[in-house]
Amino acid sequence: MSFPSTRLRRLRRTESLRGLVRENSLSPADLVQPMFVVAGSGVRQPIDSMPGIDRLSIAELVEEAGEVAGAGVPAILLFGSSSEKDEAGSGAFDDEGVVQMALRALKEALPDLVVITDVCLCAYTDHGHCGFVRDGEIDNDVTVELLSKVAISHAEAGADVVAPSDMMDGRVGSIRYQLDEEGHPGVAILSYAAKYRSAFYGPFRDAADSAPASGDRAGHQLDPANADEAVREVMLDVEEGADAVMVKPAGYYLDVVRRAKDEAGVPVAAYQVSGEYSAIKAAADNGWLDERAAALESLLSIRRSGADFIVTYFARQAAQWLGRDS
Repeated sequence: MSFPSTRLRRLRRTESLRGLVRENSLSPADLVQPMFVVAGSGVRQPIDSMPGIDRLSIAELVEEAGEVAGAGVPAILLFGSSSEKDEAGSGAFDDEGVVQMALRALKEALPDLVVITDVCLCAYTDHGHCGFVRDGEIDNDVTVELLSKVAISHAEAGADVVAPSDMMDGRVGSIRYQLDEEGHPGVAILSYAAKYRSAFYGPFRDAADSAPASGDRAGHQLDPANADEAVREVMLDVEEGADAVMVKPAGYYLDVVRRAKDEAGVPVAAYQVSGEYSAIKAAADNGWLDERAAALESLLSIRRSGADFIVTYFARQAAQWLGRDS
């Protein structure tokens, strides 16, 4: 018998052969595009730390969301920002707030587009933290009450999915109860179940004007050293009624994505965050790597780890690349 008898390269000889045995795939249908809406009209503000991403007023948001949908991306994740801030983040649950008005406009113009809304207070509080601060600490239970109000206001404005990103204890159960009580049993909850205290959120905080004025978020976001704790967070949110769970960031926590997929029993999303996106953009701009190849490889690796869908700032661009490849 010649050596070696097993030659794995036999199935790598041509693209057609490689395609037949390919274990994972990536398509526009796997992607969600984050978008930022602001008050005003005719606004298109480039975000310097996130090349290719803009803050948009409502008409511009609807136009760009139509282009996202036209590229084959089925969903957006909507973030709002407000210049009017207070200690309770009351702008987040204002029925005439920018997110609520944007939701109504989006659902009227693009009824088939899935609109997921970020449910948090950090972009609306005058201190920049994710909840109501009392004696220097976030009051978990008061914050949960406020977050439930935000979720209800989004549901009433037309959100298909609400996505609490605050990492307060018990907020999924409270939001599920309030949604059902207020007549929105069909609105799903995508919980940021395993959200880490990451160094890769900086560009997002520029975009949403949500950096804390003092201190940090170590008291409620996960320690990057912990994985078992992340799985506990995921399972608690599932028990409380989360329809899907999210791991954030994605690329540096693929082990957590895999464990969530293996154990949660619900769809798992992974968020390729602003710092991950901007790092690839910056390296490509400097000629250090091929942007298209690096971006698609990074997204495929997230799918390979077990993510059912990926929130990424590359969504529309990746969909266009993939469309040209098909």
